[in-house]
Amino acid sequence: MIDPAYLAPTPTVDADHPAVAAFAQRHVEGINAEGDRAVALYYAVRDQIRYDGYAIDLTVAGLSASRVLATGRGWCVSKAVLLAACCRAAGIPARLGYADVKNHLSTERMRRIMGTDEYYWHGYTDIHLAGQWVKATPAFNVELCQKFRLKPLEFDGTTDSIYHAFDEDGRQHMEYLRYRGEFAEVPIATIRQDFAARYPNFLQQLADGDFAQEVERETAGAKR
Repeated sequence: MIDPAYLAPTPTVDADHPAVAAFAQRHVEGINAEGDRAVALYYAVRDQIRYDGYAIDLTVAGLSASRVLATGRGWCVSKAVLLAACCRAAGIPARLGYADVKNHLSTERMRRIMGTDEYYWHGYTDIHLAGQWVKATPAFNVELCQKFRLKPLEFDGTTDSIYHAFDEDGRQHMEYLRYRGEFAEVPIATIRQDFAARYPNFLQQLADGDFAQEVERETAGAKR
């Protein structure tokens, strides 16, 4: 039996917000199969919301699905929140999953101020389809993948969609170090505590960065 919490709105997964409900409805209109509806929502969130590694706001308002829609940008945690909210708005059970990963590809400035290539509390969405939970990771929009020569993550509603270990040139991209489990709501207090301890400089300097400009500058010479 599915926990009803995975269908209910929460302060961040505000599936009952009019903008979230309208966004979800627009992208599942005319699609009957639940799996196909989840897939449509995945691609809508992946590619219509721009990934921004500096869009980290560890507050309820800053992480909420409605805020991500309003700004049109988000990071892995907030984009996973939006996908979960859209699924719940469409009547599909969804929860928030987290893992610690080692990311071999990011901007030079991000690596410098974080002081590590290990990213704690990387977010994904866990969606219940056809009797099983399936991981979906809508973080990197297709344009960003093309600039970094990453393989865009596809999602078919039946198998886990998690980051590839290597990019298109065979360089290491992502390693999953450990999984932290799945939740009905974002464990904000725990994430905030861990980030403050592990990335103090990063959190202090977020406002000074422009992720999009850094990506353009660092990938301009690599475009093919």
